[in-house]
Amino acid sequence: MNPIYVPLAISLGAVPGALSRYYLTILFGHWFGTAFPYGTFFINLTGAFLLGFFDTFVSRLEIFPGLYLLVAVGFLGSYTTFSTYTLDTSNLLQTRNYKAALLYWSGTLVLGFLSLELGIILANMG
Repeated sequence: MNPIYVPLAISLGAVPGALSRYYLTILFGHWFGTAFPYGTFFINLTGAFLLGFFDTFVSRLEIFPGLYLLVAVGFLGSYTTFSTYTLDTSNLLQTRNYKAALLYWSGTLVLGFLSLELGIILANMG
């Protein structure tokens, strides 16, 4: 694949992925309120499902590599990074690398939350 097509394919998928995330979040907020992040919850679950389905489906086919970049990396990557996080965890489990899978799965949750809180604290200090 020509290297010029890599960022192009990712970008063409990223724009609709990001817009889908934005508008679905707004839609769910209107439908169910904002006391619970229903939109993000839905996006993370559907993104994980779609990446699992797409990655498994296309691994059986010989497809244009740009299509994988457009859908999996571009669209689903901007729709939610949670989908990639769950795929990475699944791949570690499939290789029977249980310690790494547990570390990655739990470490991302705990350290991600702590990193967010640290960013909030530092931003409030200035």
